[in-house]
Amino acid sequence: MTDASPLNRYQLAELGAMLAEPARAAILLALMDGTTRPAGELAHIAGVSAATASAHLKRLLEGGLLGLHEQGRHRYFRLANDDVAAWLEAMALPQAARTATVVAARDPALCRARTCYRHLAGQLGVVLCEAWLERGWLHVGSDGISLLSDGADALVQAGCQEASTQQLLRLRGRHCLDWTERRLHLGGPLGVAITGAMLDAGWLRRAQRNRALLPTPDGLRRLAELGVRLDS
Repeated sequence: MTDASPLNRYQLAELGAMLAEPARAAILLALMDGTTRPAGELAHIAGVSAATASAHLKRLLEGGLLGLHEQGRHRYFRLANDDVAAWLEAMALPQAARTATVVAARDPALCRARTCYRHLAGQLGVVLCEAWLERGWLHVGSDGISLLSDGADALVQAGCQEASTQQLLRLRGRHCLDWTERRLHLGGPLGVAITGAMLDAGWLRRAQRNRALLPTPDGLRRLAELGVRLDS
């Protein structure tokens, strides 16, 4: 899954086969929040035995969809990179066209704001991207999306003290198509850094049960100062 080795029909069929197994799909979905998890936890989530999970994890690793972190005798698994997360999110789009209304009714918080791997998605992510493009804080160039100095300064001055202005100016992001909103939000390293800064500042907090991000009252107020306003 790289520019140097574009997919051929056999590789595409192999990717489809990896997703066709519900247990492997469950493992990938569990890691879409950007966490790193041990095999035992992933086996429990997928509803399979440890031996079966081990076989599934091996195939996903060999297929390039997972990354591995080893710490002593312990092994922890994560999605391989942002590209894999974006691909999985895009794969959900055809089904999402039929289920987005149901998801919104059952879990409005997930649609309002959530992580797409490690960056902000949902209504809040889309509104932020559109508002900052309109203000001229984001610039779309041939090398991706960059945050301009006015935007970086405004973010820090609004209370994101953990954000490094110089780091934000160096990072690049990219557009990511949101599966519930069917519009674009900000992904890539820049999107990850901004989301992390908002979490550190207490503007957002993670939900316990899924990928939803819950804006705090202070976070909503500060985001509104930056032109990011959610519908009530």
